Amino acid sequence: MKFDLDTYREILDTITRNKGRSFLTGFGVFWGIFMLVTLIGGGKGLKNLLSNNFQGFATNSAIIFPQNTTKAYHGFRKGRQWGMTYADLTRLKEQVPELDVVSPMLSNWSSIAYFKDKKSSCSFKGLLPNYRSIDAPQIYYGRYINQMDIVQGRKVCVIGKKIYKTLFPGGGDPSGQMIRVDSSYYRVVGVDYASGNMNINGRAEESISVPISLMQHTYNKGDSVDLICMTAKPGIRMKTIMPHIREIIGRAHDVSPQDEKAITVINTEVMFSMVDSLFSGVNFLVWLVGIGTLLAGSIGVSNIMMVTVRERTTEIGIRRAIGATPKMILSQIITESILLTFVAGMSGIIFGIFILQLLQMANTTDGIVTAHFQISFWTSIGALALLSILGVLSGLVPALRAMSIKPVDAMRDE
Repeated sequence: MKFDLDTYREILDTITRNKGRSFLTGFGVFWGIFMLVTLIGGGKGLKNLLSNNFQGFATNSAIIFPQNTTKAYHGFRKGRQWGMTYADLTRLKEQVPELDVVSPMLSNWSSIAYFKDKKSSCSFKGLLPNYRSIDAPQIYYGRYINQMDIVQGRKVCVIGKKIYKTLFPGGGDPSGQMIRVDSSYYRVVGVDYASGNMNINGRAEESISVPISLMQHTYNKGDSVDLICMTAKPGIRMKTIMPHIREIIGRAHDVSPQDEKAITVINTEVMFSMVDSLFSGVNFLVWLVGIGTLLAGSIGVSNIMMVTVRERTTEIGIRRAIGATPKMILSQIITESILLTFVAGMSGIIFGIFILQLLQMANTTDGIVTAHFQISFWTSIGALALLSILGVLSGLVPALRAMSIKPVDAMRDE
């Protein structure tokens, strides 16, 4: 379809003459696309914020730890205290082939770390190097605990972000520095900047991690472990093997496998599934509300174009009388509809992106964006395509009505 400058001038003149109705109708489209863009971006950012609580944590993992029994079993009364040992790791590895990583943890919740005149309370953890497969660290300086630290009995530690900022307020790489935790000294080999809110005997940013063998010796823990973290192999769902795990642990310590409180298991797979299900519903609701609002706006565009066609009956009839073809009339009406829809829609997209950018700036810490609120490029392209389709559909019925106007009928109306 080709238009000359006069045709476009007529289109703009029509929109200007009906600027009151055009503004109200355009605002409907503007608000609809603005709602769609901000709801999509806002839902994405909200999911990021919630997912940050599980940042770096394996999605197919579980944590098992002992509590007082609530059922009598094998002649033992309920309310009995019991504890897991290092031998439980061997049992789980040998008898549950579906497990991928099995890692123990020792903890001391009331430790104090010192460096020169600075001090900070911390959670002191003894770990194996394979723990990073369960809760991935974000090493900012240095390295993580490795197998040689275990073999050679090195007195080394990895400190969390909050501990680092408290003990070393001047910044810089603290690797090689000696810090004191309670009454023992340790050499810093790394700084972990992980900031997830998964609290496994203390948040990562408030923790100091050492080789578990070192903590066993320092605190006379023997072969006991406070909890055991594990991940399943790909394709294996943790909940399907949990009864077998309970049975193995319970049989070794004379605890009933049905005593779920005594053998407490936190299945993180369930938590991740709940988050995914929640935001699947949120995304459906976002698109439902956004598209519904857009459709309402497009109906408004169609209505104003119908009014415009009715008011221009005589003009259209005269144009038909002097040689304008139905195709030209159809093209002009549809173009007016697309122009009105596109301008209002683009304004809504731009304003929505601006609001999302402000939200993203508000969720930036230390130059790191903690939640991405912006919509993707292809989402923007999809919104533009949707606007174009709605523009065509909104102008189609008024355009067909304009095409049906006969010059004689138009003159009679005049």
